[in-house]
Amino acid sequence: MKKWLDLNVFLGIPASEWVYAAIATIVSYLALIYLLKFAITRLSMLSQRTSTRLDDMLVQVIEGTHRLTLLAAAALVGTKFLTLPDRWDARLGHLWFLIIGFQLALWINRGVTLWTERRRLQATETLAHNPVITTMLSWTLRALLWSVLMLAVLANMGVNITAFVASLGVGGVAVALAVQSILSDLFASLAIGLDKPFEIGDFIVFGEIAGSIEHIGLKTTRIRSLSGEQIVCSNTELLKNTIHNYKRMAERRILFNFGVTYDASPEQLRAVPALVQKAVESAGKTRFDRAHFKGFGDSSLDFEVVYYVTDPAYNLYMDIQQGINLELMTQFGRRGIEFAFPTRTLHVVNRQQAEDGAKRSSFAPHAELATREAQ
Repeated sequence: MKKWLDLNVFLGIPASEWVYAAIATIVSYLALIYLLKFAITRLSMLSQRTSTRLDDMLVQVIEGTHRLTLLAAAALVGTKFLTLPDRWDARLGHLWFLIIGFQLALWINRGVTLWTERRRLQATETLAHNPVITTMLSWTLRALLWSVLMLAVLANMGVNITAFVASLGVGGVAVALAVQSILSDLFASLAIGLDKPFEIGDFIVFGEIAGSIEHIGLKTTRIRSLSGEQIVCSNTELLKNTIHNYKRMAERRILFNFGVTYDASPEQLRAVPALVQKAVESAGKTRFDRAHFKGFGDSSLDFEVVYYVTDPAYNLYMDIQQGINLELMTQFGRRGIEFAFPTRTLHVVNRQQAEDGAKRSSFAPHAELATREAQ
């Protein structure tokens, strides 16, 4: 049998060498599979003893080892049993570099994927995390990874990559000019992710739009308005506006005015600030600041009140303001203080009364002069 294998030749190589190469490939592949499983088992046991997630991620990355790379590596080991021409040595070296680089890229790509999924899971649990940075970093790392691998493979094969990189740079400038608006929104989303002017779930107001942030994308941000419809806004246009983020408000400053009628006595007016303070403090979750008799209005004596609600919730503020208003109405009613409303007094006279009044006003200086001369 051995003599027959030595005599028969396939592609210029004896059949016996092909058999030895096949056996070496199979044994090498099985050995690599066993070593991989052994390493995963040992790392899994070690990761269970620690509380960090880095070693767990390392185990998951190694579990993602592609079987085709192991088979290709085993086949290259089998080629050592073949009598190949000298020119194949450099080619096999290139293949070893390609296989190892490809597997390293797969490991790094799987690590990026696991990190992205973990960050997105955290965003789903907290409902406040901004996913823009996670998505952009994931895309950037993957693009950088595969670009470096491709350039390294080309350089290893003897290709001059300097001119290739320069041509890619020129092409990149042309593409950037063609998609300038898209890139503008893309960098605006990056600015949102880094600066964090708002996050998912925040209630914002800009221009005539008010609503809660539902989604922050790479090009647009989606807002659920108070009336129920979804508003899709370009990231670039959104950042051009002054944004009011009400969710980050620690407390709400409230200023309101009211007026009482002019028939109120000074004693009643002096009692009003104390009544207002009592009403504000009894409402709960408030901090009283001031209450003053501000001025004389056209039909009212005007008061100005400032207080703070220590919880930024809008519904709570409205409940508190309603309670204060009702308490003021109750206390003012007990003391006979009336709230003012816009009024205007008209004095109606007939024509004869108007003429008599004019005559009296014209004779008054002469009468006063005669009185002084008599004195």
